[in-house]
Amino acid sequence: MTKRYLVTSALPYINGIKHLGNLIGSILPADVYARFLRQCGKEVLHICGTDEHGTPAEIAAQEANLPVPQYCEEMHKTQKEIYEKFDISFDFFGRTSSRSNHILTTQIFKELYKNGYISEQEISQYYSEADKRFLPDRYVEGTCPHCGYQKARGDQCDGCSALLNPEDLKDPYSAISGSHDVELRRVKHFFLDMPKLEPLVTKWIEQQKEWSDVVRGVARKWISEGLQQRCITRNLKWGIKVPNDLPALHAISQIDPSNEEDAEDKVFYVWFDAPNGYISITQDWAINSGDQEAWKKWWQPDNENDVFYVEFMAKDNVPFHTVFWPSILFGLDTDFKKVDDIKGFHWLTYEHGKFSTSQQRGVFTDTALELYPADYWRYFLLANCPEGADSDFSFALFASVVNKDLADILGNFASRVVALQKKYFGLVVQSELTDATIDRELEAKATKIAQNIACLLSERKFRAATTGLRSLWVLGNEYITQKSPWFVLPEDLEQGGVILTHCLHLLRTFAVANLPFIPSTARKIVQLLNDEESAVSSTKIDESVNFKYFKKGHAVREVGILFEKIDEKTVQALTARFNGGSNT
Repeated sequence: MTKRYLVTSALPYINGIKHLGNLIGSILPADVYARFLRQCGKEVLHICGTDEHGTPAEIAAQEANLPVPQYCEEMHKTQKEIYEKFDISFDFFGRTSSRSNHILTTQIFKELYKNGYISEQEISQYYSEADKRFLPDRYVEGTCPHCGYQKARGDQCDGCSALLNPEDLKDPYSAISGSHDVELRRVKHFFLDMPKLEPLVTKWIEQQKEWSDVVRGVARKWISEGLQQRCITRNLKWGIKVPNDLPALHAISQIDPSNEEDAEDKVFYVWFDAPNGYISITQDWAINSGDQEAWKKWWQPDNENDVFYVEFMAKDNVPFHTVFWPSILFGLDTDFKKVDDIKGFHWLTYEHGKFSTSQQRGVFTDTALELYPADYWRYFLLANCPEGADSDFSFALFASVVNKDLADILGNFASRVVALQKKYFGLVVQSELTDATIDRELEAKATKIAQNIACLLSERKFRAATTGLRSLWVLGNEYITQKSPWFVLPEDLEQGGVILTHCLHLLRTFAVANLPFIPSTARKIVQLLNDEESAVSSTKIDESVNFKYFKKGHAVREVGILFEKIDEKTVQALTARFNGGSNT
């Protein structure tokens, strides 16, 4: 039986504020899952942090006119604060530039080297005269030789997902400056010998029972194409330095200052050190918690089945987590926990196009919070979660979902119940439910829906679970409409009170079920009910229907309107503001 659950979100890159697609593509679903597991009484560790190495960090720092370390420190703080405002319940939000990751990545490299999985090769790498620098793979763009996609990167084509080398591209150019004045130069780098590790990785992939067909298909596609040696070092100043205390590193560590190519600093490729960040960030969590060895029970458990490990990420990260990082781990003598399930997500688009920082097109997480509270965004994104296919954001759709689901169904139900309770009973429960007065049909229906929500969350099916949550709210509205306490109460206070007490119990069920999805709203309902937040947070969703919870004399409270509607004029203004003048 699983004892612990390890949850990781894809590490958001450091170069700027992330947009809504980044949020729903890994971080928000992971938070919902972690919150749900905690409600179930499970021991959970939810780890994330900023991915801080590589060319994008250097370029972003240069544009901000800041030293790279200072830029990364400030942006880490900014991103952390934004996620806190979105009610993301990370147990620790760390950094891949930490000392722990420097130590760990260097140890991993040395162990791979010792075990014969590292080779040194002289390769051709594009150098941009305009940028006066070597270009990392993903900063060389051009036409894919396989499908003709014209913005393929030097490491992978987003058009057909083919793995590429920069020299495979047709008509290459610098993605930094756009200059076509690029040339291949010979330079020495280190490679991970993935072909040697292919049998181990292939066997492991075929043993995975939790993976979706999409994730398994991506992994098998990589394997079917045959794993190639992958370059794991780069010519950059910012990053984890390649160690110089191994004989085979002589050519890199003892550079020839007269050779411009060799005089460049050598660091590990960001995709070599970033996944190790899951482990090193856990190490930093352990240090922060006061038990430096605590990380081992998550990454080096006594029994493999003691920990169930789930990774959440967008689909473009799936190949690296199904093949590349596992290859690294299989090359080690040290046995680290490997992932049990990878939850991959498709894209969230904006008005049928891409989010664009440069064009100011789309909504980014900092601005989103300035517009509306976090739960408006959390609910909308989960209700339109891009699980089976891409989904699209528009302010028209956003307003429709907020108005219909949050305001008209959930918010209106709460407002009507509290208003009637105040008018007839002064916000005090008058009719305690008994075996004789409980509506068993309502109880059965609510229990079935709650159990379904819990089942879907345990299976990590977020869009369907959110639909289930909405159906629970609908049940409450159907009940109060059918029973019409506003007609009953003037004639029969006792019977009307029974109806309202049922509604209060339904609200408590809503609060329990809402907690993983829209936690701020759940807390407001808890406040309305004058209940204990700890009691709600420790109640399992599938056991939340308890029509004997509130006793006679229990006082409830007014908390105001839960959700404000968004009018058409506002929709039009926001659409124009965030469109960036482009539909592409």
